[in-house]
Amino acid sequence: MKLLSQTTWRGLGLTALALSAPLAQAHTGHGTSGIAEGLTHPFGADHLLAMVAVGLWSVSALPANKAWWGPATFMLSLIVSAALGAAGLHLPFLEQLISLSVVLFGAMLVASRLKMPVATGLGLVALAACLHGLAHGAETPETGFAAYALGFLATTATLHFGGVAIGLGIQKYVAEKSTWIMAGLGTLCSGAGLYLFSQL
Repeated sequence: MKLLSQTTWRGLGLTALALSAPLAQAHTGHGTSGIAEGLTHPFGADHLLAMVAVGLWSVSALPANKAWWGPATFMLSLIVSAALGAAGLHLPFLEQLISLSVVLFGAMLVASRLKMPVATGLGLVALAACLHGLAHGAETPETGFAAYALGFLATTATLHFGGVAIGLGIQKYVAEKSTWIMAGLGTLCSGAGLYLFSQL
């Protein structure tokens, strides 16, 4: 008997690949002028954790036919806020706030069984995505950013898909323990976010 679907295995594989990347801040040591750099940039720990967590939360907290709303909200907010960042908008302590957004997403996973209003959850997703977008917009070079952005969005969507696939697999194959598994993953996510915050 197959324990996990092909989609779930793909999600697990994508996440494992992502976790094999160095546990580094997403806004240091990266270029921003080509598609290859855009494809690898989201594997910084803060972005990776946030994007996978959004996929997991969307499956556990949103109606089954609306699980795509979380990733779509994140990506749209990311694009808009990146444009604002490129235009010169910035916030103090942005890196610290981004690390705390990882803590937030972990807490949302822990509390997903409480079923907060959809608008509230999506609002928090959008707010956190704006922090990530502002940071990336501020890095905009004079040339080559369009290709970088395309690569970045492709990896972002892939990581969201990985989170959604894992969440669906958990719900389908270990449904009776899904609440506890999501809470455990949320706790790990928040702990990682606090660690990242402590390193700034």
